Amino acid sequence: MNNNRILVVDDEAQLRSALRATLSALGFVVADAGTGEVALEKMREEKFDLILLDVNMPGLSGLETCRAARAKSDIGIVMLTVRDRAEDKIAALDAGADGYVTKPFDVNELLARIRATLRRATASAAARSESLNLDGVEISFRERQVKVNGRVTRLTPTELDLLQYFVIHANSALPHDKILQAVWGPDYGDEVEYLRVFVNQLRKKIEPDPGRPRYIVTEPWLGYRFVMNRADSA
Repeated sequence: MNNNRILVVDDEAQLRSALRATLSALGFVVADAGTGEVALEKMREEKFDLILLDVNMPGLSGLETCRAARAKSDIGIVMLTVRDRAEDKIAALDAGADGYVTKPFDVNELLARIRATLRRATASAAARSESLNLDGVEISFRERQVKVNGRVTRLTPTELDLLQYFVIHANSALPHDKILQAVWGPDYGDEVEYLRVFVNQLRKKIEPDPGRPRYIVTEPWLGYRFVMNRADSA
């Protein structure tokens, strides 16, 4: 049994009921909402560890709900979508989601996404380095924030895990699949669009000039390399 609290948000009552039954049987504490507006209200009233959030809903869309939830919380967010186009998945990640599952989905696939997201969200802050200074770019892992030229930006849990992995493996060429499996879990490996979105997000937050990255550089046809000089301190 576990006490992780999950909020299922979908306008299909039958799917909400099925997910509640399945997840409750596995020990999760489950609540549900039929609209984004109701979901945000429940989030203000209760604490949840993860949201399963449908992309296509009447009223406040799933993407809008995701953005609103992410602006106020570090909660794990897995999007549910009937669309399998890369641009739709990227839009979900850009909105702040940690991952997505395409409908119709296999229950085991959904559970893998849930568990991977919960593992990241509950990672021990004590295991992280305190801070890192990259020639004026100050990164606080404990406070999950970056300061560039006096501008402070917070990192999401997934962004933090990805950056931490890059720092630990600084100056090494890292293949896409190795990064995905290390950060998102062993069930990942082919979702290169995940990396592209989150790398772009990190670049916007830590690079003085995101269009000409100095720290997170692309290794053509392979993956990425985090460039850190000896003078950089952790």
